[in-house]
Amino acid sequence: MTKHVVAISGKAGSGKTTVAKELARKLNLRYVSAGLFFRKLCKERGVDFQFLHKEAENDPSIDKKVDDMLRKEAEKGNVVLEGRLACWMAAENATVKVYLFASEKERVKRIAERDNLSYEEALKQILKREESNKRRYLKYYSLDPDEASICDILINSSKWKPHQIVEIIKKAYFLREKEVE
Repeated sequence: MTKHVVAISGKAGSGKTTVAKELARKLNLRYVSAGLFFRKLCKERGVDFQFLHKEAENDPSIDKKVDDMLRKEAEKGNVVLEGRLACWMAAENATVKVYLFASEKERVKRIAERDNLSYEEALKQILKREESNKRRYLKYYSLDPDEASICDILINSSKWKPHQIVEIIKKAYFLREKEVE
């Protein structure tokens, strides 16, 4: 029996959140975000996002909390999971695993607009964050988060509008659902 799980991964600014929220709404599935959970940890600890990223480089329990949450939500099913490692953490529970990507320039532009930052500040933050993420995932999981071959679909989000990406994923989801019936 299928668990009805869609996992969406990609770098910051690739459109994960926008697409995942809309997809969850369209499929009537729960929406769970690793990023929101990470931000909740920031609030609980009274630190900012960048600080917790840096702290996570020496404290694997931070990433473990986030990743365990993703695994548990995938096991429950009926969910769209969104996060840098969502596809890896959902593993065999995923009906469809999607990796969204966009050029660095496009991702920086999106983050600058979203967070009301200058382009230069957004670029600085994104590069620092990506370096931290990659270092941690290689160290803790021997996993390169840019190696997306485990995903079923790779979509360039700078070539498609969010609602179009949602339709592409929905089509794949329903095709996969028919396979397991």
